[in-house]
Amino acid sequence: MKKSVYFRLQRWSAWSGFLVLISLMVAYGIGDLLSPMSPTMTANEVRDFLVEHQHGILLCASIAVLTVPFEYPYVVVTSMQMKRVEGGWGWLSMVQLTTGVVAPTGFFYPLAILAAAAYRAESHSPDVLSAMTDIFWLMYVGNACIFALQVWSIAFASYLDQRSKPVFPRWYAHLSMVLGVLFISGAFVFLTKTGPFAWNGILAQGIPALAYLVWKVATPLVLLKAIKGEEAELAEKDAVEAEPATA
Repeated sequence: MKKSVYFRLQRWSAWSGFLVLISLMVAYGIGDLLSPMSPTMTANEVRDFLVEHQHGILLCASIAVLTVPFEYPYVVVTSMQMKRVEGGWGWLSMVQLTTGVVAPTGFFYPLAILAAAAYRAESHSPDVLSAMTDIFWLMYVGNACIFALQVWSIAFASYLDQRSKPVFPRWYAHLSMVLGVLFISGAFVFLTKTGPFAWNGILAQGIPALAYLVWKVATPLVLLKAIKGEEAELAEKDAVEAEPATA
């Protein structure tokens, strides 16, 4: 593969992080899902919501199906840059890759369940629809903690980087450690229906959602700079190797 193609693919993969973020925000906005439903809604209220927003939820699911696959190039290029720190595939780059592969399912699989509820909302009993909606919100918000290990693996790689020109800046390592901590609170949505740890609470949903937004903006920018650095390193290496040997 030509080096120009190699680095073009990496850049496209980094930009796909922005694509996923923007597309999912638009999709969830269409489905009126950016602001979570209250866990205390009655079954009849849940059914009314699904009937009213049926088309928006189904369109949201369709957009997600088309968007989620673009998360994988973004995850792969992140691990490829981490390889530069470890000198090849290592523990940290593999942890980032495997958690990154699993993480997108936290978007689509719960949404597919909600879409199934909305698909025939006018025909199902309110209790069935309420249970399916509970599964969506519990999975969607609760799965946020998966991202903690992913961002921490990137942070540790940044801290361990002994290169004169680090792949990732130190500020990004600090940011990733903090964001990883903020993702953890989503795991407590299973324990309560009200308060800050409910699926619509500030600690379980609000702060992790903001943390994900910050991470999804910062990481592609850092990756693009890292890719540019790798390209410069290879160009410098090629120039040295091309110099005629001196006697």
